Amino acid sequence: MPRESKKKKRERAETVYELLEEEYPDAHCELDFENPFQLAVATILSAQTTDERVNMVTPNLFDEYPDADALAAARQEDVEEIVHSTGFFRNKAKNIIGFAEGVMDDHEGEVPRTLKELKALPGVGRKTANVILGNAFGIDEGVVVDTHVKRLSNRLGFTRHDRPVKVEQDLMELFPRERWTMLAHLLIWHGRAVCDARKPLCGECAVAHLCPSSKV
Repeated sequence: MPRESKKKKRERAETVYELLEEEYPDAHCELDFENPFQLAVATILSAQTTDERVNMVTPNLFDEYPDADALAAARQEDVEEIVHSTGFFRNKAKNIIGFAEGVMDDHEGEVPRTLKELKALPGVGRKTANVILGNAFGIDEGVVVDTHVKRLSNRLGFTRHDRPVKVEQDLMELFPRERWTMLAHLLIWHGRAVCDARKPLCGECAVAHLCPSSKV
């Protein structure tokens, strides 16, 4: 694909978004949650594992510890036993207990709604904060960049970077703010269904004609 002007790239990005939106009308966060606290804990647990695995663990976890107050008072070893199958269970148990303690101590039991406040809590980096803000509060503060989003953003020519923060900056410049949260869902769903890391199904891709990496 020839070198694009910023205007042309934005126009292509808009078309890609609209086509993926048609392809995946039900795209959403696949972590199960009923409130911001549950989403935050589930997102912390989702590091280095699948959403499906987290969704198998959280019903039992939230039965035992339904809110920040309960989880903040939990014993580390008890939480470790529940979250063991998600991997890195000692660190994850420590983080979600610490998160709950921070919510209780600094925010009167309510999950905060700003990036700065969220990132100050244990277990929460920018990616996790973006998940919480976008999906629990409807606040488009940034773009969640996981492995799918990074891979597809590079293949589609939306970025040339590998560092998530750089990928996010490029996507935020390219897409309007109100699309940031949904953009991540669309790219993740497309990455799982079609644009596989090893064998992308370019012949089945709705945006292959707009992709500089397409093998079609």
